Amino acid sequence: MRERIEYLAFRLASALAGLVPQKVMLRLGELGALVAYRVDRRRRAMAARHMLRVLGEGSNAGAAAKGVFMAYGRYWAEVFWFRPRHEKPMLDRTTIEGLETVLGIKRRGSGMVLALPHMGNWEMAGAFARRHGIEVVAVAEALPNRRIAEWFIGLRARLGIEVLLTDAKRRLSTSLVEALGKGKAVALVADRDLARRGVPVVFFGEETTLPAGPASLALRAGVPLVPVGTYFEDGTGHRIVVLEPLEPPPGGSEPERVALLTQALARRFEDLIRKAPYQWHLVQPNWPSDRP
Repeated sequence: MRERIEYLAFRLASALAGLVPQKVMLRLGELGALVAYRVDRRRRAMAARHMLRVLGEGSNAGAAAKGVFMAYGRYWAEVFWFRPRHEKPMLDRTTIEGLETVLGIKRRGSGMVLALPHMGNWEMAGAFARRHGIEVVAVAEALPNRRIAEWFIGLRARLGIEVLLTDAKRRLSTSLVEALGKGKAVALVADRDLARRGVPVVFFGEETTLPAGPASLALRAGVPLVPVGTYFEDGTGHRIVVLEPLEPPPGGSEPERVALLTQALARRFEDLIRKAPYQWHLVQPNWPSDRP
């Protein structure tokens, strides 16, 4: 019963959100973010810790944390507001740097792994790729509430993104390698190691782990690993930044190559996050020292 109530609440929120203009919905997202910033002390403190890592000692991490919540509020406002009819105007207000990088890979008939941090509205990267004829496959965490998980899958499907769940009975990595072999792009949000079994890296000056998936998939399938960042622009616009593919390590064992490539990805994530630190809306523990 509880799962059904949660699902119906999501559907009701989405239905109501779709009735209002985008600017009104974004304003509601801001108001919700302000409320969350004031009442959720734990996540507020976590956002401040992350911003202190990015901005350095002496920075106003508290003010930065407020900006993080505002970006997170906008992300959810756009998620609930989106309808298929909104896709074209949203993409028309989206700019991209480095488009030729992914188009060049596509012309060679190769798949690619797109690795993104939790910035801006990363769903827009998948929608933009589809506009240019690139099929996108993404991975989603299997939520406890299956109905809500299916709702999110439907949302991404409307953006042209095929979603595979982490609890799929078939080996997930096999399905992703097959997708890459067909010339598809696998998009992975990879700046947080949920399972805590990832690759040790130094990330913003402190050791933590990041998922091995992006590097492992790229090496196994022999395709480029491309770091991508998505950003909110003023008003209702978006910006996508595509960096040059990471060079695969020339030698060593597979675990060593995965480790080196993941560390290189961590450095690119640092570059992308520093372009707009407040838009890195990660409010969960991400380093061992964040956890009790």
